[in-house]
Amino acid sequence: MESVKPVFSVHELNEYIDLLLGADPTLKVLAVEGELEGVKRHPSGHLYFMLKDELASVNCVMFRQNVAGLRFLPKDGQHVRLAGRAALYPRDGRFQLMATGLSLLGAGSLYAAFAEYKEKLTRLGWFDASQKKQIPLLPKAIGLITSVGGSVQHDVVQVTGRRFPSMPIVFYPTAVQGPGAAQEIADAIDRADAEKRCDVLIVGRGGGSMEDLWAFNEPTVVEAIHRCSIPVISAVGHETDFSISDFVADLRAPTPSAAAELAVPERSALLLTLSSLENRLQNALKHGVRAKHDRLSLLWGDAVRLRMQRFAEQKRQALDDTYAGLLQACTRMLETQRNRLEREHERLLAYSPQRTLERGFALIGSKQGHIITSLNGIDTGDSVLIRFADGTAQAKITGKETV
Repeated sequence: MESVKPVFSVHELNEYIDLLLGADPTLKVLAVEGELEGVKRHPSGHLYFMLKDELASVNCVMFRQNVAGLRFLPKDGQHVRLAGRAALYPRDGRFQLMATGLSLLGAGSLYAAFAEYKEKLTRLGWFDASQKKQIPLLPKAIGLITSVGGSVQHDVVQVTGRRFPSMPIVFYPTAVQGPGAAQEIADAIDRADAEKRCDVLIVGRGGGSMEDLWAFNEPTVVEAIHRCSIPVISAVGHETDFSISDFVADLRAPTPSAAAELAVPERSALLLTLSSLENRLQNALKHGVRAKHDRLSLLWGDAVRLRMQRFAEQKRQALDDTYAGLLQACTRMLETQRNRLEREHERLLAYSPQRTLERGFALIGSKQGHIITSLNGIDTGDSVLIRFADGTAQAKITGKETV
């Protein structure tokens, strides 16, 4: 009897194949090397890309929680190793790789990731001097984030005890390398920031390879330092070692011992400075009191002279006021007399012969210059001069008539 074969829907078939791929021990945990192509970051945070070599390519997806752990920014053309599993996307039957991790391949991959992340933060302005907080002159306590019993803890405690024996140290122990170290360091920074038990933090570890120091290049640690409201001193590795934490911190120390010296003032030097300031203050007070005493003595000895001087000043001011009053009165009187004189002048002008001539009258005179005021003063045939306002004319009397 022929066996009955199952009939699948398309969706059921795709899901079945996806289950087969997930159950295969080789395909459910695999590593694939290739070149990135078509890298796209979705608004959701998921990463979509192709992984290819000279002969083939495969679709890949990396979800947001895994993208957050990347040490570099994926770009087209990068040669990478993908960790993940094979899967089938049931909706359209597309074979793909579900990536859980990506790492750059080839020599210098860590240096490339370091440089790329550093360049990104430089563009964001995270290293600018304007972002740096001032290290307090005399902290109430210092916080130390490092591993238990390591050289950093020993050096910081020793230097602090020598410089300021009574300075409290709040210790936040963490792992400084290996899986999970970056998250531990970031959590310790956040905890110290929330507790506010100290007002300066030293974050660091001893020397090592770039891989050993890599936790201090992780975004989780760098972002924790950047958002911390407490000033942070970074002391990672030896003097020649540099991490992203060094650049984003408020101050970088070349060694853990130097970090302690930068964070903690020298108590004896502070006491010496305080004593010097106290002496300067006392001398300033003595000098001020002496100067005020001398001034008071001078004022007291010159009291009579000052009173006479003030009396003379008052009289001089009164004399100035009187002079000003007289000058003002004379000015008014002269102005009144000037106005009166002008009025009299106008009256005299009104009676002048010239004004009479200007009103249309004329004067008749003989050639000898005598003014003729009566008809009896002339005879028929006499020559006379007639004067107008604007000149004279000659005339001859041709007849007389009595009014």
